[in-house]
Amino acid sequence: NMNSKVEILGLVIGIIGFIGAAAVTGMPQWRVTAFIEDNIVVFEARWEGLWMNCFRQHNIRMQCKVYDSLLALTPDLQAARGLMSSAMVVSFLAIMIAIVGMKCVRINDDDDSPVKGYILLSAGLCFIVSAIAVLIPVSWTGHNIIRDFYNPLVHVAQKRELGEALYIGWVTALILFVAGVILCCACKCNENPKYNYTPPHLQQYSYTPSQIVYQPHQLRRSSSSKYSKSQYV
Repeated sequence: NMNSKVEILGLVIGIIGFIGAAAVTGMPQWRVTAFIEDNIVVFEARWEGLWMNCFRQHNIRMQCKVYDSLLALTPDLQAARGLMSSAMVVSFLAIMIAIVGMKCVRINDDDDSPVKGYILLSAGLCFIVSAIAVLIPVSWTGHNIIRDFYNPLVHVAQKRELGEALYIGWVTALILFVAGVILCCACKCNENPKYNYTPPHLQQYSYTPSQIVYQPHQLRRSSSSKYSKSQYV
């Protein structure tokens, strides 16, 4: 069935998006050190993520430290932590809902019910919501990094560049959105004629010739009886 293949494709893409959202949430490469001007001679790279910051010096192993407090983060990263965690939860729920709504998964004998279509539609909407939840913090953080990079009032040592996590986040948001659109398009709630209801006044009744029985002798007998009774009056 072509519709089942489309549903499986949307589910697989959604799982890839969920994995990408989890990777972006855990990666420390959200804000990285910008090696520009006088800062190019510094042999130390700094990565700032949602949960930890990492330092890597020349010929020294990288060291990471978890943030002691949430207040140590900038406002964009504080919001990103909550939004990315929400995106992971919503995308995981979308995967579970999509599995229940797929036609190849049999729950009861009434597998052709339009309820499954609505379940699949809700899964697609959850994927779209998770894509928005990923896109907002990634774009907000990238905007702040670019704004501070070109701001002459910001010291060179405090300027940062776009990390790998931001690029992966943009791709992840696109993947989750595509998965949601595919599942929404695969939803056909009224494709089964078994559940199509036609009002009685719109129904067309048809009769076969075998259903119509003509009895001409009864008509002649009734007419003759009427005529005979009129003669006696």
